[in-house]
Amino acid sequence: MRTVIISEEPIELYKLLKFESLVSSGGEAKHVISESLVWLNGRPETQKRKKIVSGDVVAFGEDKICIQLESAS
Repeated sequence: MRTVIISEEPIELYKLLKFESLVSSGGEAKHVISESLVWLNGRPETQKRKKIVSGDVVAFGEDKICIQLESAS
């Protein structure tokens, strides 16, 4: 599992998949989410715009990422 640091929360699920290059486009991200291929915190997630926050774990295929909020310095 790898950690992804976000500067603001929440981030929409489909954007996270796209920004982390787990898919090639926003359209592909929306498609794989609607097909229940993306898991959030151990459960299939079908909401394309689901708000992802620090502590969430997103899994897609062989990739598993943990979300952390960037700490303010």
